[in-house]
Amino acid sequence: MIPANKAARIFKVLSVDTRVRMIELLKSRSLCVNALSRALSISPAAVSQHLRILRDADVVIAEKRGYFVHYRVNEETLAEWQQITGKILQLAPGK
Repeated sequence: MIPANKAARIFKVLSVDTRVRMIELLKSRSLCVNALSRALSISPAAVSQHLRILRDADVVIAEKRGYFVHYRVNEETLAEWQQITGKILQLAPGK
């Protein structure tokens, strides 16, 4: 059985559409705060707040490149979350 608190945390992180959009953007390539800000049409401060939550949940990884920090998805975490959410959303056999 999946720990309820872990599943709840996953869904809480994914409950904000901006964070879901950020994950989608970062799946294809790494981006800095300003690039995410432009792509999402939100302020860099708002991007930073969402990134803090995604970093705390280990969904994104920060990489320093010169003066900028670029973010990319943590593929291991996404794979784990996919497995957990798949189990939760899977119907019982015969349903």
